[in-house]
Amino acid sequence: MKKLFLIIGAPGSGKTTDAQKIAESNANIAHYSTGDLLRAEVANGSEQGKLIESFTSKGNLVPLDIVVQTIINAINNSPKDIILIDGYPRSVEQMIELDKVLQQDSKVKLLSVIEVQVSEEVAKDRVLGRARGADDNAEVFKNRMRVYTEPLSEIQEFYKNMNILHVVNGERSIEEIVSDMRNFIESKI
Repeated sequence: MKKLFLIIGAPGSGKTTDAQKIAESNANIAHYSTGDLLRAEVANGSEQGKLIESFTSKGNLVPLDIVVQTIINAINNSPKDIILIDGYPRSVEQMIELDKVLQQDSKVKLLSVIEVQVSEEVAKDRVLGRARGADDNAEVFKNRMRVYTEPLSEIQEFYKNMNILHVVNGERSIEEIVSDMRNFIESKI
């Protein structure tokens, strides 16, 4: 059975870096960033990639069916049994759809949703400081923050009720955050 951990957090919260470091330090853990999976599709220039880019270039969410299928493909094709996926869910609809899919799949168990919490100010400083691509500017950041925060309380409530939400303070050093997350993940597996 594959053991799944979802890692959520604002743009710039460090969720992708944290998950990468945890996977690098444990040969049994695979890490997939929803953003990286979608960006890879855009980079390969496929029709699906062009469709994805039409949403991401404006800071909007990619349609539900495309994102869920991308994630399920990553889980099913993973050579490892412990999987970290960051950047998902980003909407109530994404959460509900993934929950439906997982309830029907006896080969994957969602063990926890880890929320990396940072203030909007810290998130903005980090995103604008890294300027990775065309979507890293103040206007797009503001929209991405709104897209992240609008459904957040409902997502938190859903996973709290399942008793699988774990919150981590993302405003410390990377080493401290990664250590906390690694210890928590290892306690669950």
